[in-house]
Amino acid sequence: MKDSFGREIDYLRLSLTERCSLRCVYCRSDEDLCPKAKELNAEELILLAQACVELGIKRIRLTGGEPLLRKDLMQIVSGIAALPGLRDLSVTTNAQMLAGMAADLKTAGMMRLNISMDTLKPDLFEKLTAGSLQKVFDGIHAALEVGFDPIKINVVLMRGVNDNEVDDFIALTAKHKIDVRFIEYMPIGCGNGSNNLRVNNQELIAQRPWLRQLPPRLHSQPSSDYTYDGALGRVGFISPISHHFCADCNRIRIMSDGSLRTCLGRPQEVSLRESLALGKEAVKQQISQEILAKPARHGFNQEVLEKRNMSRIGG
Repeated sequence: MKDSFGREIDYLRLSLTERCSLRCVYCRSDEDLCPKAKELNAEELILLAQACVELGIKRIRLTGGEPLLRKDLMQIVSGIAALPGLRDLSVTTNAQMLAGMAADLKTAGMMRLNISMDTLKPDLFEKLTAGSLQKVFDGIHAALEVGFDPIKINVVLMRGVNDNEVDDFIALTAKHKIDVRFIEYMPIGCGNGSNNLRVNNQELIAQRPWLRQLPPRLHSQPSSDYTYDGALGRVGFISPISHHFCADCNRIRIMSDGSLRTCLGRPQEVSLRESLALGKEAVKQQISQEILAKPARHGFNQEVLEKRNMSRIGG
C-alpha cells in the first residue's frame, strides 16, 4: 500500500484509549479527553486492524493513553495477533501495571514492548508523572523473565530537567538486554513552546564519539541506532525535529475514537466510524483514499498542534 509519494505504508499505531494512570507534564491535560464510552470496542478495533493488514500493514503498535487500562486488552491482543499477514505486534506502556500482566500479554501474542521512562530518579519521576518508578522497574523485570526481546525504553529529554541522565540511561544497555531511545521534545498539545526544552539529538551523538552506528532492525524505523563496547542493547535517537525522517515515513495512526491521522505532525484527521458501520470493505476504501492524501512531511517547523495532545493522538 503506497501513498502518492511512493512510500510503502506498512505500520499502524492503534490507540486503545486516551485514559492514563499517569499525568506526564508534556503529554496531557485533564481537559477534553475522549471518555471511555466513546472508545471503540474490541470487535471494532480488531476489524480496523484486519482491514489495515489486508491493505498491506505488517506492523501494529498498540498505544494510548495507557493501553493496559483496557479490561478487554487480552481479547484485543489475541484477536490482532491472529491476523494472517501481520509480522509484528507491540505495545507502548508506562509499565505501572506491567508486572502483573507481562505473562498474559506474552501468551496472548504480544511480541515486543516499548516502555516510557523519562528519568531514573524516583522523586523526579513522581514529579513528572505522578507515578512510581519502582513499578516501572518491576514491570521491566517481569517482561524480561517471560522472554520479551527486545524491550525498548523511551526517554523524552527535556533541557534542564532530565538531560543530565543521558549517560545513566545509556549505561542500562550494558546491564540488560534492552534498548534505550532518546526522543526529541515535540510541539504537540502540552508540548507547545517546546523550543526552550528541546535537546537536539544530533548534539548528543556528536558529544559521544564512542557510539558506533548500527543498521536498523526494521525498515523505515524512526530511530537511528548505535552501540558501544560492552553494550547488550542498543542506544537509539528519534529526531523528528533536528533530523526528520518524513521521506521514509511508513505509518498511519488510528485513535481510540475511530479517527484516522496519516501524519503525526499535521492536524488533519477523519473519522472512520461511518465506514465501520458499513463493514470492512468500506473501511478499507476510506483508509486507502486517506493514505493517498498523506502529506509529504510534518509541519513541526511551521506550527504547533493544539487540537489534540499526545495522549489523544496515541503517541
